[in-house]
Amino acid sequence: LNRGDTMKKIKKAYDFIVVGGGLSGLCAAIAAARHGVHTALIQNRAMLGGNASSEIRVHINGAGRNDGYHNAIESGIVLELMMENMKRNPQNSYAVHDKILWEKAFFQQNLDLYLNTNLQEAHMEGKAIRSVIAVQNTTETEFEFEAELFADTTGDATLADLAGADYTIGREARSTYGESLAPEVADNHTMGNTVLFSTVDMGKPVPFHRPDWAYEITEEILGSRIIDELNKGYWWIELGGDHRSTISDAEDIQVELIKYVYGVFDYIKNSGKFEASSLTLDWIAPIPGKRESRRGYGDYVLTQNDIDCARRFEGAVAYGGWTMDAHTIGGLEAKSSEKEKGTVWNPVDDIYTIPYRCIYSRNIENLYVGGRAISASHMALSSTRVMGTCAVIGQAIGTAASIAVEKRLTPRQVNAYIPKLQQMLIRDDCYIPGIPTNDTEDLISGMGAQIDASSFVPGGEPENINGEYARRVNEREYAWISGPLDDGPQWIRLKLSEPTSINQILLRFDPDFSKPMFITTSRCFLEKRRAEMPEKLTKSYTLSLKKDGVLKKSIFVNDNYQRVNLHCFEPIYMDEILLRIIDTYGDPHGRIFEIRAYYKNSRSSK
Repeated sequence: LNRGDTMKKIKKAYDFIVVGGGLSGLCAAIAAARHGVHTALIQNRAMLGGNASSEIRVHINGAGRNDGYHNAIESGIVLELMMENMKRNPQNSYAVHDKILWEKAFFQQNLDLYLNTNLQEAHMEGKAIRSVIAVQNTTETEFEFEAELFADTTGDATLADLAGADYTIGREARSTYGESLAPEVADNHTMGNTVLFSTVDMGKPVPFHRPDWAYEITEEILGSRIIDELNKGYWWIELGGDHRSTISDAEDIQVELIKYVYGVFDYIKNSGKFEASSLTLDWIAPIPGKRESRRGYGDYVLTQNDIDCARRFEGAVAYGGWTMDAHTIGGLEAKSSEKEKGTVWNPVDDIYTIPYRCIYSRNIENLYVGGRAISASHMALSSTRVMGTCAVIGQAIGTAASIAVEKRLTPRQVNAYIPKLQQMLIRDDCYIPGIPTNDTEDLISGMGAQIDASSFVPGGEPENINGEYARRVNEREYAWISGPLDDGPQWIRLKLSEPTSINQILLRFDPDFSKPMFITTSRCFLEKRRAEMPEKLTKSYTLSLKKDGVLKKSIFVNDNYQRVNLHCFEPIYMDEILLRIIDTYGDPHGRIFEIRAYYKNSRSSK
């Protein structure tokens, strides 16, 4: 029998198909499924997470910049994933992190997950994708996936390429968009790929002999690159993007990177410059982490100029804030001076927004393009490419897809529903700078409520809650901050203007949007946490629902570990909501940004 005789062929139909299971694709698929869209997530690896998976082990950076940019960490699905990992993976195991991401997708209603499934073809009907062919290697199954909408979150814009979407590779000339940091002349160069490694301390001297195939590393080669924590690898072990394509030459780049990894570890062990006698290699990434390849063209191209002026787009659906981190083309093999550090961190002075018009193809009618392949110039990409930013872009794509499916629209036609899309994202805990909350379904805002509290600190008055934003913005508090919990549980009370039926209460607590929450190999970042969960997060609380002072329902939550808590119950006719914060993970004050109430019938509840 030949392969054609044994290969099973199966057709599947969905509303929305996401190709690529990095954080952007994962967030896109979960967002769409949670809004009732029949969704498939296709991933060519055995695990989800992309660069954040156990295969590559990059931590999830974003606008927060490793804790250097206050109040900027991304919320929404990506925050939910990180907080889940913090609680359930205190050992900081990337293998466990893989499974946390897997279960979020595998057990999500309306979402089917296809791992080890590699995209092969795209079948077109005019300017629209009608189906894609993908082969699942583990089951020897060829799938034909049909859908009305597709999202390319492959990183390399592989589906966009197969579908004939407009895209670019490389650096634009300075004159193309008037970007001061762009080169004078355009080229096809990109940032390179990196292989990370980790070490383990054996507790006794362990020799290391550099293999004869590995490169010898010298101070001249290192230049100004920094060897800091000895337990982890280094982003600057980077190659490609020059004469080597990060796509077509990826295997050759990987081989060369492994030679450099062994050479760098030999330098650590045997140069005499480090206390490394008991260290040995423990893990080397099996595939490189990639920064840049194809970038799709949407109806708008985000540029350095938008980032420089921290532009607030009317049609914003996501935001970024990472520095324009433009890595040296060619990495370690670049011809450069002794001061070469591997990258230039061009400053970004404020967070900026990303418009909806950047996240779909300008010429393929039913294709979203997410992750690092959004419609952006090379210089803008040097900021937008980090995973926290890619994740919130993914959530915007999945949420927009739910509107498109509901109303039978193309991605471009969803532009007519931007205010709806923005408020859906905000309701799902995304932050969009410049777009305030307008929750028309919230009964507390709609009916009005008298708010008082047992105590508060100056600037943290109870009236702050349910404001324009559900987080701290430019040092302005949108939260109630109680007096000391050492004095006993502290409470905040909302007295409705008249009794009404309620069956959902939504609470948004403070996870501290300035402190790292991602999984990481860096002991430095782990030490900054100082607790199993963010100290400001509420750990235990009670929720009392009353009518004319009579208790109708009491909810007690202990060991909370998420920012967003949605309590659903049978409808209760009530006029008072009392939240009593009992404990946090270390902060002396109770904190909450939102207490919202809803009445949802079964058809509208999600």
